[in-house]
Amino acid sequence: MPTSPTLSAADRAYTLTKELVLSGELPGGHLFSEGEIADRLGVSRTPVREAFLRLQAEELLTLVPKRGAIVAPVPPGEAEDVLDAREAVESAAVRRLLRTPARVAAVADELRAVLEKQREHAERGDLPAFAEADELFHRTVVAAGGNALTIRFYGGLADRQRRMSVHALGPVPEQLPVVLREHAELVEIIESGDAARFATALRAHLDGTHRR
Repeated sequence: MPTSPTLSAADRAYTLTKELVLSGELPGGHLFSEGEIADRLGVSRTPVREAFLRLQAEELLTLVPKRGAIVAPVPPGEAEDVLDAREAVESAAVRRLLRTPARVAAVADELRAVLEKQREHAERGDLPAFAEADELFHRTVVAAGGNALTIRFYGGLADRQRRMSVHALGPVPEQLPVVLREHAELVEIIESGDAARFATALRAHLDGTHRR
């Protein structure tokens, strides 16, 4: 993974390790050492230790003395909380967007551009990139609502969403075309101006992807 030369060694270790966790390359429950990350970056273990502490504070790692760190699994209860929050925020964003019909066409175009990128990732079988684009698609829906408070709140869910998507879709790659089709349907519903139908379709989409 490319890293900026302007970043400190600790920042580089933090960025790399976090990406490995969010992408699923380091899955929940996996034990790995400071030395593994230090070797990949060509740095000492001290900045890696600092990075691990930051990631433990973010509840992504659990430190194991003299052994390294274990990737924290996504707690089942937390996943359900995230899904409930997403339903509420995204549905509210669409209701708010539809109060300004003149903006709908531009938002639909933006969503379709993200969807096309997601389709390309699916064709390549690049699940981490697909999951990242999935998060961007839904974040774009929220941004369209124009509520600064909910946009910031939703941004705080981004890391959890990526991990949940990788976890949910990794074992069932045949689900990727289903996600793409449902995303396309969500865009069409937004264009139709039916906020209630969007909320129903969003719930079905999240249920099918994460609550199977």
